Amino acid sequence: MPFKIIQTDKFNTIKWSGGTSTQLYIYPETADYGLKNFDFRLSTAKVEVEKSDFTPLSGISRHIMILDGEIEIFHKDQYRKKLKQFDIDEFEGGWETSSLGTCIDFNLMTKGKTKGNLNSLKLKKNQHCNFPISKLYSKQFIYLYTGKISFILNNKELILKQGELLVLDNLNIQDIQFNAIENSDLVISQVAL
Repeated sequence: MPFKIIQTDKFNTIKWSGGTSTQLYIYPETADYGLKNFDFRLSTAKVEVEKSDFTPLSGISRHIMILDGEIEIFHKDQYRKKLKQFDIDEFEGGWETSSLGTCIDFNLMTKGKTKGNLNSLKLKKNQHCNFPISKLYSKQFIYLYTGKISFILNNKELILKQGELLVLDNLNIQDIQFNAIENSDLVISQVAL
């Protein structure tokens, strides 16, 4: 199927030492995060403790975007960096990583030859935006962190609500026009398998 909307009640949330993590999407869809047999995974996390240590994930590349709050991230023997809303850090999961501060973040994990990137898009109420469909990425995802947007696919108007994930799979179109019904914050993930 070239596209689908995954609603919030379909996501799986688990507890971890620093808060909670919600898996939005894993590929292949039969993969198990605990077995680390995925090509990529999208998730959000609530970091509820002031100091947290990241789970070591050797062989996995990580992209993290702050959705709310602010942290300082420390990669031992690498670098440290302050991250505010919609700032992104890319790093290797095998690095010894910790952070100071509380936040809600968005994570893209990739493995092997799979590559990906993250971006954000802020739309004001009634604003229109043409979102280009890149041929470089086989899968593209729009996570609506806040707000509500409408768009047309296959001659049908669809609505994406806060917290939902739009999955675009090898779409054969140039772009999609997003129309903001409310002020909206979108997270865009693009993945090349």
